[in-house]
Amino acid sequence: MFTFEMIIVDALGQICQRELGRAESRQECLAPGLNLDMVRIPGGTFTMGSPESEAGRNWYQVWDSSLDGFNIEGPEHQVQMPEFWLGKYPVTQAQWRAVAGFPAVNRPLDPEPSHFQGDDRPVEQVSWHEAMEFCDRLSRHTQQNYHLPTEAQWEYACRGGTITPFHYGPTITPDLANYAPIPGEHNGVSWSGAYGHGPHGINRQQTTAVGSFPPNRFGLYDLHGNVWEWCLDDWHPTYDGAPTDGSAWRAAHLSPHSEKRILRGGSWFFFPDLCRSAFRNRRTPDTRFNRTGFRLAQNAPRPTSPD
Repeated sequence: MFTFEMIIVDALGQICQRELGRAESRQECLAPGLNLDMVRIPGGTFTMGSPESEAGRNWYQVWDSSLDGFNIEGPEHQVQMPEFWLGKYPVTQAQWRAVAGFPAVNRPLDPEPSHFQGDDRPVEQVSWHEAMEFCDRLSRHTQQNYHLPTEAQWEYACRGGTITPFHYGPTITPDLANYAPIPGEHNGVSWSGAYGHGPHGINRQQTTAVGSFPPNRFGLYDLHGNVWEWCLDDWHPTYDGAPTDGSAWRAAHLSPHSEKRILRGGSWFFFPDLCRSAFRNRRTPDTRFNRTGFRLAQNAPRPTSPD
């Protein structure tokens, strides 16, 4: 078990509540002195997606007119989530380097892919295929089943029981996450660089060491900003027909949509609207950016029946 302090802010981004939390964790040894921290995420039911009134839902159509008419963060729907384990932090460069040294399963891995160097910074410039290879190598090495989180697992874990745009509350501040609080304009739509009535703050223009900001109610770090995180699912431009049991949503037949994969969480490069718990990004699985990484998941073992 470990303890941590959770922070909740008001609509202005001012801290209005502090709580002590406790979570169960375990470690996987990757190399001498180098561990992977996994946190137990309790099962439960949550509402996945966002209400139509939530600011920031319209950015898909601003950037891509082919998505006009799609309710991308909806319809809101109930998901029954079994217990699972999730990485306490995004995978770091030191962890990536260690696993890249394990025997290959399906493809080679560059041990030093990242643009912003630092052992404790998240690994970036890795594709979905390479993240899957990391999972395969680690699973074979440990005889444990590691995988990318499903999109539902990721949002459930990020929210930590909250229904606000961020697990911190109705807005976000640069003291709570690494994002780009800068104004801009695209296709006639402008943004301020702040979310709602929250502050602007610091444009760091690079990744930060994992764990630099307060965690959520489950004891997870860096879910808003820093790097986008790959999920297991294929991209679908609406939740119509989505699974309600927390499983990955894979396409039965390839389409222009399903050839892409899901990314969650926002990054150091983007303004806070894109860092919301419900925001869904997508890219082809061979995409590599200096703002794209991942964290690991592991399903809890199913209880066995007594003989």
